[in-house]
Amino acid sequence: MTVVISAGPATVTIHPDRGGRIGSFVVDGLELLVTAGDRPMDWGCYVMAPYAGRVRNGRFSFKGEEHQLPRNMGQHAIHGTVFDRAWTVDEADDDRAVLSCDLGPDWPFAGRVVHDVALVDDALELRIEVAADDEPFPAACGWHPWWRRRLARGSAVRVDVDAESMWVRGPDGVPTGDLVSPPPPGPWDDCLTDLKGAPVLRWDGAIELTVDTTCDDLVVFDEPTHAVCVEPQTGPPDALRLTPVLVEPGWPLIAEVAFRWQVL
Repeated sequence: MTVVISAGPATVTIHPDRGGRIGSFVVDGLELLVTAGDRPMDWGCYVMAPYAGRVRNGRFSFKGEEHQLPRNMGQHAIHGTVFDRAWTVDEADDDRAVLSCDLGPDWPFAGRVVHDVALVDDALELRIEVAADDEPFPAACGWHPWWRRRLARGSAVRVDVDAESMWVRGPDGVPTGDLVSPPPPGPWDDCLTDLKGAPVLRWDGAIELTVDTTCDDLVVFDEPTHAVCVEPQTGPPDALRLTPVLVEPGWPLIAEVAFRWQVL
């Protein structure tokens, strides 16, 4: 099952039964996303909730109680509990779809996430809402898009990010809690913060994509040869320990991003 929405020169294909992910994002005939991968975490653009990126050793504490999450990336838990689960389509129109998913048995609290996906003439607008059912819990959320390095035309992508600081990554791949300023040069598998402007992905001769987001943190993963990941997040990896946001019944965590394009 897929849901297809379109507006202007863009078409988006959503896969509710495959993590609710955006599996295709075509603008002016150009496919921008990696559309297949060996693992669910390796393709498309999917929601990370109720945590984004790694949780060190899959463990976090809340109100004096320790919680253990399933470890799906070596010794760590990664990318939340909904990216490989089936989502429900709550609304579907020509240019907008709304999907939802409960946080599942791997999360120790009852809650759900809603993803609003909308196309306008020059942007893909996304909104995440992480809500608690009956008791509060700490949370973070974000998106994990796999952008193609090369499109059907134009040059390889260039990523421009102007950030004041970067979370220091420890030897286990998880932020230590320290910041370094200014960020050292890449390649990166790191979380940048204190953004001074909207990040931009540019494929010269093809398209430019501006990342307008309410998120304070941005993970950039540009080590793969076939793709780059530019991931807006409400906190860094291991945010359940470093910068947790308290979600309470009636007070959800909300994140928004607009991927605004300009055909070159």
